Parts: sequence; structure tokens; C-alpha cells
Amino acid sequence: MSLSRVRKTGPLVVLISALTLLAAVITPLAFGQSAPAQRGTLPPSAGTVEEADHIARERIPVAERAPASKTQQRRDYDAQPRAALAACDTGGFTSRTGWALVDFIRSSTTDCVNSLFSLTGTDATRAFREDQMTYVAYGLRDNGSTYPGNNTTGTAQLVLYLRAGYYVQWYNPDVVGPYGSAMRSAIRSGLDSFFGNSRAFTVSDANGESLSEAVTLIDSAQENARYLFVVKRLLDGYNASYDSSWHMLNAVNNVYTVLFRGHQVPEFVTAVTADPSVLETLRAFAIRNLGLLSGDRAYLTSNAGRELGRFLQHPALLATARPKAKALTDVSSIRGATAPLWVGVAEMVDGYDKANCAYYGACDLQNRLQAEVLPINHTCAATLRIRAQEMTATELSQTCASLLNQDAYFHRVVSDPGPVTGDRNTALEVVVYNSSTDYQTYAGVMWGIDTNNGGMYLEGNPSASGNQARFIAYEAEWLRPTFQIWNLNHEYTHYLDGRFDMAGDFTSNVTTPTIWWIEGFAEYVSYQYRNVAYDAAIAEAGKRTYALSTLFDTTYSHDTTRIYRWGYLAVRYMIQSHPADVTAVLGHYRAGNWAAARTLLKTTIGSRYDSDWYTWLSACAAGSCGGGGGTTNQPPVADFTSSASGRTVTFTDRSTDSDGTIASRRWDFGDGTTSTATSPSRTYAADGSYTVRLTVTDDRGATATTTKAVTVGSSALPECTGTDTRVLGKNCQRSNRSANGGNYDYLYLSLPSGTTQLTINASGGTGNCDLYASTSSWATTATATHRSTGASNQEAITVTSPPSGYLYVSLKGANDCAGAVVTTRY
Repeated sequence: MSLSRVRKTGPLVVLISALTLLAAVITPLAFGQSAPAQRGTLPPSAGTVEEADHIARERIPVAERAPASKTQQRRDYDAQPRAALAACDTGGFTSRTGWALVDFIRSSTTDCVNSLFSLTGTDATRAFREDQMTYVAYGLRDNGSTYPGNNTTGTAQLVLYLRAGYYVQWYNPDVVGPYGSAMRSAIRSGLDSFFGNSRAFTVSDANGESLSEAVTLIDSAQENARYLFVVKRLLDGYNASYDSSWHMLNAVNNVYTVLFRGHQVPEFVTAVTADPSVLETLRAFAIRNLGLLSGDRAYLTSNAGRELGRFLQHPALLATARPKAKALTDVSSIRGATAPLWVGVAEMVDGYDKANCAYYGACDLQNRLQAEVLPINHTCAATLRIRAQEMTATELSQTCASLLNQDAYFHRVVSDPGPVTGDRNTALEVVVYNSSTDYQTYAGVMWGIDTNNGGMYLEGNPSASGNQARFIAYEAEWLRPTFQIWNLNHEYTHYLDGRFDMAGDFTSNVTTPTIWWIEGFAEYVSYQYRNVAYDAAIAEAGKRTYALSTLFDTTYSHDTTRIYRWGYLAVRYMIQSHPADVTAVLGHYRAGNWAAARTLLKTTIGSRYDSDWYTWLSACAAGSCGGGGGTTNQPPVADFTSSASGRTVTFTDRSTDSDGTIASRRWDFGDGTTSTATSPSRTYAADGSYTVRLTVTDDRGATATTTKAVTVGSSALPECTGTDTRVLGKNCQRSNRSANGGNYDYLYLSLPSGTTQLTINASGGTGNCDLYASTSSWATTATATHRSTGASNQEAITVTSPPSGYLYVSLKGANDCAGAVVTTRY
């Protein structure tokens, strides 16, 4: 995983889709295996694997960021596993040659053929050497001429086998051997025959299964130039009749992979330079399908814009590409329903034509996105902060409480001595987009990540001074009205585990097989801490599939069920039954002594526990896993509201406990007085702003705390209404505002015409927040038309005769500030 601390998020779409991390750009290799230096940096697309990477150390260059798709975004690390596949005898492929092999492939299942992407060694040689592949390509030729528009003759299996061969040969050229002119002639005859059959373009799911695979094979075979007509035909042909067919939509989306990766093939660039009509095809598709941007198929339109913009990298095509790209930015905007298209094109402008950004209206892209898309800055604690697109105060408070309480649970389980030597990731920044569409629209360009996944942890270099660890996440909009940040607790475990249990960065962490712990422990903490029964893993326990000693060898090349469910079972068994061994293993992991940990697991322990392990599995499947099972107490979530009248404030406890009740409360009113009442009142002695802290304890002893600022006296105003906490209003306030040093907390209000004077105040809290306002755009030090930058949080701005419409307000942390109150009067 050369780029990675990238957790796995879901099936790469190959058999069924072309989704990949880097569009299957990087698929986890076997330990010790490295990709050869051929075909630029991107191997052929992988087969249908269960995982997509989701932990990264470095930004992905724009040239390697793949087209988007929605398939993996709802991938839950805790979801049920796929149904088990029937047993597949790879020997049937490696023992046959010539037409006998072709016939055997036709009669196999696509699931079975898909398993061949993992072949190595002698099996890879026997299955994929050039003479074998040429026979299969000619088999595709014969199938193509009589292709009936469905997979009854095994065409999808032949295509998938060829894709597997190209993939394995790319990674193992010395083992498989070279592919030369014989293979090129054969594959061209096969693809010519298939795409020359009009039934290959029948709009149906039955046809789409073979068609979507064949489109991806174009790229696997590096025939991106020869089959540009297929790209154009599918884009020109798309209409609403495709929408009921998952496979046909996938076939259309796969053409973007042919274009995306075609830039690595010199013949492709030459062909497009000679006939650039595909650029007009892309522009016309995007314009014709603007309506898709507000629905689940937005990726089809946004990908058209991104792949059009990607041609800006070629000087010979600039004159053609520039006006077409501008035509797309002209009909879209940085926010709103058309943002996926605008941002996709703007990213390519930023990467390939930045000197002319003004022509497209796309200058200062990164700063504009940061200000427009992530206006909320909330500090949970010195070790944790949240940047969000749209979260309420309650949602912020609950998220902070969930993560901070998970800290305590984590440390109790591992009994760590503190951060591993050299780890400087002292704080995690959680970035939360408002939906999976917003994540896919913005996160890639803002953070340089692949977004075909369920979220991304950016570890960076934990030993570097100033390094910032981040989890890039999004709200699961399909679960609304329930608020949930997708895969939050699982990912937070990775951060904690990397900081306190695993020396170095992720690349060093996986130099030996450690995935049993890395993923198994993340599952263990996520389930046990959240008090959720892991039914999928318990069901697996009854199957007794793996010996414990086998699970110590788990890598990311294995399937979801083994990585997550069996990883969880292995970690749970070891923590409950052999805690001393866990302590010893973690001691080696914390020291970066991977070989010693490996020796302990594979030699000292070896198979000694396998018999007891199987006994435990049987008991666990019967409901007696032991060790507390799913009964770990879920901590409460502290929350309260307040209402001020003069100097008297009435407080209402809104705290919750998902698995019990709130047993007690302690209020600290910020003036030296306290209370244990459920909903107390407090009359303060003087006007001002006070920081109120509520600590609650549940019926099993777990605690949670939240703090908020209240302002009392003649200057006190009611809280502004509305769920968007950025919106100010007439004679109201927004409380508990915060901004990290150098960062902004953005707010705004809409002023009616005829307003004679607007007064904006900031007060209370801790640290030093400066106050800025702008009548034209988000208020920053560069754009502000009014400012107040005193040495404390007591700031005031008066705007005389402000124009009607939006006025933008921001707090900037001169240093870290929290608990401030912003008021507006007019």
C-alpha cells in the first residue's frame, strides 16, 4: 500500500463496476510484491474485490484521481458480508489449454472467473501466458459474432478472464511473460467482433453485464484509441431508458475510465488530437444531462465535465478544450445542485490551466472551497476538532461526546503507556460533509483523495512536526432524520490505534501481516464501545472457517468477511482469553519490532490456541462469547438549552443515554456556583457572558460533559432561530462560537432594504477571536469591509446604511478561541 493508510470501504466495481481506489489504480499487493514500472503509474482495473482503500498518507495527483461512482459510498465497515460464493476450482483453468480452456471459461461463473485476479506464481503462468490469452481472445471473437445480447453464451466470463490476465501480467510480467503482437491482434479481433455486433448496445440489464465488462477491457488492453467510437456511441446514446438498468448505467460510466486512463497511452492522445470530436461529445452530454446533477446519477454528468477538463493538459488540444470547459463552468456554480459539474471542471483547470483560471471563473480554488463549503469550525477538545459543512450545535456536541468518550474506552482496553515514540499526531481534525454527494463533489479536490468510498482517514506523516491527521467523512443522508456520520467510530479507532499502538506510519505498519489487529481491533472497539451486537461476526463463528493461526496471516488481499468479521473474532478472543499475549504483541507493535511480533504470533503462539479457539467459536455462535459481549455501557451524551431574561437564565437538561438513564447532573454556572438540579435557574450578579458546564453521569457510571456560553443582562438577546447555525438575524445571537488559531468561523445574515444601521458584537468565551464583516463575499482578512481586532473577544462593528441582501460575518482565531457569542442588531 505505497500511498496508504487507506481503510477499505467497499467492493471495487469490476465485474459489476469500474470503481476503484484510483480506479483500481492501487490494489493491495501481496507482501513483498511491487508493481513494475510500466504503463505509467496505473495498472489495469482489478477484479471485484471486497475492499477499497480508505487510509491515505499523501494527496493523490489530479492525474490519478479516478472518475466518480456512487456504488461504494454507502459501504459500511460494519455491514453484513456478501453471500458466500460457491467454491471455485482454479485448477480447472490452469490445467486446460487452447479451446478446452475457452470452453471451460464459458461454462464457469463470473464469480469464479473473478477469483483469478489473485493468481500468482505457476498458476498465473499457466492461466495467463500469451498463448492461453490469445486463445481466449479468439474465443471472444467467435462469441462476439453471434452474441445474443445477453450472457447465455458466456461472453462476460471470457471478457473477465482477459481482464484478469492483463491485470496479473501487469503485476507479474516476469512470471506470466510478455504480451506481444500476437496478443494485440487477437484482442483486437475479439473486441472488434463484440462491438461490431449491434446487440452489444441493446439497452437491457442482461446485455449491460457483458457490455460494462467489455468497456473496461478496452482499457485493460490499452486499446483506448481504437475504440473511441464506443465511448462516443455510449455517451451519445444514453437516455432515460438506461436508468432502470444498473449494468447499462455502469457501462456508460465505464467509458470515463477509458478516457481517464487513455492519457497514458500515446496512441490515444494522438488519435484525439487528430479527431477531437470526443470533447464535443463530453460537452454535449454534460449540457444535455444537467438535470441528473440533482439526483443519484449526478456522477454521470460530473464525470463528463472532469474528463473534458482533463484534456486541458495537452497543448495541442487547448484551443478546443478551453471554450468547451468554460461552457460548463458557465452553466454551473461552486455551490448548489450544479456544484458537482463546476467543481469537477474547476479541479482540472486548477491542475492543467491554472494560469488562465480567470477565463473560467475558477481562480483561488482551494481557498474558495474552504470558505464556501466548510464554514463550521468547532473545537471539541485540545485533541479533537470538527470542520463541517452543516451541523447543528446538538449534532456537534453529540459527535464530540461520542469520540471523546471513546478515548477513555480505547485506553482502558489497550492500557497503553502513551503515544508511540515519535508520533506527533496530537490532534485529529474530523471533516464532515453534508451528504455523500457533497463528499464526492468537494473532498477529492480539497484533500486530494479518492472519493469512491465510505470516508477517508488521512494520516500524513505522524513523525513530522505540524502534521495534521484528518478523517474526511460525510453525513449518511439516507438515514435522515437520524443524524449519523458514516463510519465515524471505526475510523476514530484507526487514529487512536495508529497513535498509541503502531509505530511509524501505515506503510511501516503493514510490512508484516498486521491486518488481523488493525481491522479486527477497529471492529472490536466500534462494536463494544457502541454496545452493538456484531451479528454478522457471530454468525461466522458458527461456521468455524479459519484457525486462529491462519487469521494471523490476514492481509488486505483477503475478502471482507475474513478481514473484518474474522478479524473481530480473533481480536476479541485474544483480548478475552490471552490478554498477556495481546500486551506482548502490542509492545512489539509500539516499538516497531514487526518481526518480533510476527515470531510471537506464528512461532511462540503458532497453533497452540487453535483447539481452544474452535471451542470458543462454538460457544460464541451459541450466544456465549464471554467478555461482556455486546453489553459494554454506551456513555451518555450531554446537552442543554438555556433561556435568558435579564440576568436570570433558565437551563433545561437535554442529555440522553441510549442504553440507560441519566442518574445525576452537575452544573457549573461559570461564576463559582453549582447545582445538581435537572433544570435549574441562575440569577447572575453582573451583566456579561459566562461559560456554563454540564456534567452528566448515567446509571452505570459513565460520564459526559458539554460547555456553552450564555450572555446575561441588558445586552442579552435570544438565540437566532433556524437549523443552520451560520445564519444570524434581527436582534438575536449565536452562542458558543469558536475558531482555531488562523481559521475562520463563518456566519451570515440577510438584511432588508432600508436598514439604517447594523451593529455586530462578539463577546465572552476564551482566547482571542477577531471579528470581520463583508458586504460582498465571505469575510476574511483580505475581503473584509469592516473589522474589529482587539486583544480579547470583546469586538464590535457598526455598518451604516448597509446594502440589502447578504452580509457576511466571520470570527477569526487570532489564537484558539471558544465559547464566544456573536450578536446582530438592526
